[in-house]
This record gives sequence, C-alpha cells and structure tokens, in this order.
Amino acid sequence: MVKHALSVTRQADFAAWYQDVIAEADLAEESGVRGCMVIKPWGYGIWERIQTVMDAAIKEAGVQNAYFPLFIPLSFFEKEADHVDGFAKEMAVVTHHRLIADGKGKLVPDPEAKLEEPLIVRPTSETVIGNAMSRWVQSWRDLPLKVNQWANVVRWEMRTRMFLRTSEFLWQEGHTAHADRDDAMAETLRALEMYRAFAEDVLAMPVVAGEKPENERFPGAVATYSIEAMMQDGKALQAGTSHYLGTGFAEAANIRYQDKDGGHSLCHTTSWGTSTRMIGGVIMTHGDDDGLRCPPRIAPHQIVIVPMLRDNDEDAEILDYCRDLEAQLKALDAFREPVRVLLDTSGAKAQTKRWGWVKKGAPVIVEIGPRDVASGNVAVIRRDRLYQESGKLDTAFVAKADFVASAVATLEEIQVNLYTEAKARLDANIARDITDLKAHFAGDDKFVGWAEVQWSRPTGAVLDGIVEQLKALKLTMRNTPLDAAPSGRRVHLHRRTGG
Repeated sequence: MVKHALSVTRQADFAAWYQDVIAEADLAEESGVRGCMVIKPWGYGIWERIQTVMDAAIKEAGVQNAYFPLFIPLSFFEKEADHVDGFAKEMAVVTHHRLIADGKGKLVPDPEAKLEEPLIVRPTSETVIGNAMSRWVQSWRDLPLKVNQWANVVRWEMRTRMFLRTSEFLWQEGHTAHADRDDAMAETLRALEMYRAFAEDVLAMPVVAGEKPENERFPGAVATYSIEAMMQDGKALQAGTSHYLGTGFAEAANIRYQDKDGGHSLCHTTSWGTSTRMIGGVIMTHGDDDGLRCPPRIAPHQIVIVPMLRDNDEDAEILDYCRDLEAQLKALDAFREPVRVLLDTSGAKAQTKRWGWVKKGAPVIVEIGPRDVASGNVAVIRRDRLYQESGKLDTAFVAKADFVASAVATLEEIQVNLYTEAKARLDANIARDITDLKAHFAGDDKFVGWAEVQWSRPTGAVLDGIVEQLKALKLTMRNTPLDAAPSGRRVHLHRRTGG
C-alpha cells in the first residue's frame, strides 16, 4: 500500500487535490485580495523558466520586447465597440488620484481629485498599443511591426482559482501590424505554432491546435485560434490563443500606412498571448498524489542533492562529496543549457527535505549519506517513477561517476516520459465515432474526456441554437483542429463538470 504525500487524491476530489498541490509544492498562496495570489519562489522560478524559453522563441521570430502603460484611458476602449463589450464586466476602473480622511477614521476618494477621464487597469493592451502603432507606422517600409510585452493584467473574475483564473495574472502579449491579410494570418498561425511547440516540447503537455468557433472569439477579432490541453480529470484547458484582428482595431486607432503607390491603407493586426495559466496546466497534466511532477525543461532545479547529515564529524566529508558532485553536474549541458543543480544544505531533516522536493516535483533527487561516500555511490530518486510495483520508494543506488555520465540522458528521458504519458491519456479520451451524442454524455459524470464530431462551421442563429443545446448537456466547443481537412472538418467538445 503506497502512502502518498498529499492529504487528498486526484480521484477523491480533483479540485481539492489541485489546491493541495499548490500549497504543498509551495507554489503560491493567497494574498489578502480576492482573486490575487502571491507567487512563491518555486512557482515564480517555473514562470521564469517559461519566460526564458518562450522569450527566445519570440525574439527569434523578429519580435521586439517593449512595455506599455498599466493604465489605459476608457476612451481607447470605447473606439472598438465589440472589444469594450467583451471586457466591460471584468474592467477595474480608477476614477480618483487622491484619498482624504473623512473625519471618521476612514480614507475616501477626494472629490476634488476626480480624474478627467476614468482609467482602466490593463485587461489587455490592443487599444493602447494600437494608439502607439498609429504613431510608429507611417509607410509600408515600417511594416511588419512586431512587439511583445511581459506584464501583468487585471480582469475582475467572479470565480477564481490559483493560476487558472485570477483577477491579476502574469502573461506575455504579442501585437503585430501588417500590410495585408495574408501576412497577418501567417503571423497569427506562426504564434499558434510557437505555443503548440512550447506546450509539447517544453511543458511536455500535448495539445490540439485549432480555430475557436465564432461564439468563442476574442472580442473584436475576425478569427481566434487556440491550443487546448486535456487535464487529468478530462477537462479542457485553453493554454494559449492567437487572434487575427483584421482591420477593425486599426480603423479604431487609425493605424494606416502609405503604400508604394502613394495611397493610404489600414493595417491588418494580430495579437497573441499566454499566461501563468500554463503553470496550472502543468500541475493538472503531470501532478500525482504526491504533488507536482515538474518537466525538466521548466524545473528551476533539475537535480537536487540532499546530504544526509547527522551533526557529527562525518558531515564535512559528506558535504565535500556533495559539492564535488554538484560541480560535475553543473559542468554538463541539458536541453542546450547548463544543468540546474541545487545542493540543499538547509537545516531540515533529510527525510523532510526529500519529501519536500518530491512535492515540488524536482525531476531528480539525489540523497547522499556516509555509506554512499564510503562506497562512491549516490541514491537516486526519479520523480517520473517514484514507486516500485511493490509500493516501495524506487531508489536506485549507482556509482557516482555513472550517475554523472547518465544525468543528461536521465533528464531527457523524464521529459519524454511525462509527454508520452500525457499524450496517451489524451488519445485514449477523445471519442471520435459518436452515433448518439446525447446518449454518450447522458446520466452522471462517468465519461471523462472530449468528443470529436463533424462540424459545418455554422454562424449566427444556427450556432446560437447549437450552443444552447450543448449547454443543456454541459458541453462546450473547444476548437476545430487545424489538421482537419475541409471535407472532414471536426470540432472538439468538452464536458463541463463544475469546479
């Protein structure tokens, strides 16, 4: 019988298990402001790894980083009607710039400090970046214009869950302007492919890339594309989106360019983004009943060395042995970067440290005691396969030199194993030949996963009617996969089961 490190299992209560992983892995905590979280060092370390790898991909595509204001004039949003309608219920608004005491021990807005125009706390930046682009783009020679920013945004959510849906979250948002539709669409799909490759190659999270139905488009967009990942409870997670905005935002912001013939044309714009929601996706894709399993490519520490110290004369020799191992491992490269190694010399007991790193999901944990030093060995725990079939902890005792020689291959194997496991689960839980959709999803919530059905891409009232029918079945449409031929176009449906 395996005794797991967490107090609740995935099967017993997936939502409670998710929160337990966040707490036990020391990823984040409540901040005191509803819907806002404190991202702790291990959680932020994962985000920094996501930033580092994705930022390189963004720059490789010729996109430059910039920064735009947190506060956006309300009038900027009002220029694009669909956009303001789409975000109106989530906007946080600043109306005053000073507080005064009311004489009763409380601070209130100063009536004389009311702003001439309300400011919106950034929910997304199409409008303010469009305003800048209208100044930066004058001629066809200025195109394409491609910028990205790493920032925080605020969307006042009613129901919040850490990393998945918070009132404030971190993200990157790319914004580009192009001379014509074809160039803008190419950029839209390039960004989508960047997200697909990142999710699968870096997060080890298999996804389906495709176009969202009309009712799920980004407010004001002509077309929205997404990557959808399947969590272990069978639910879908939209992990990244890319939008072709047409010329609507350009018209609202007056983003025009002089073409080669001297005429003036509106730019075609795009926007694309992903956020700290990806961390939630990693938890729900790879976590187990002992905590997080962190893919090596985003683990802040890929190998953690835990010395088994006893407060005696042997400790110095053990630490020297560990430091030598640390130095050898840091000299290695994995995934084209130096291996990230931590020698944990904190004061906690070795067993407490071991299970702490298990919960955090460190890919490889190495324990070293006096017997290991004497024999020239190390005790190795792989986070992707924690237990033997018997239920005992799967600890491998190997020669120190052999461990160093195989360390990079081990990290690469863990990365592949996590993806392979998640891909098998995705493939096994997509129903592709459903003759009676209602019967398939009727009754309780026994079916876990998605359905893939033929799709004629209806619009307007026809689409609205389908959406209402699906709501009655607790189904939502995710996307139409890009690899679906026009004659065999299909859409993924996902059952909402609450939470």
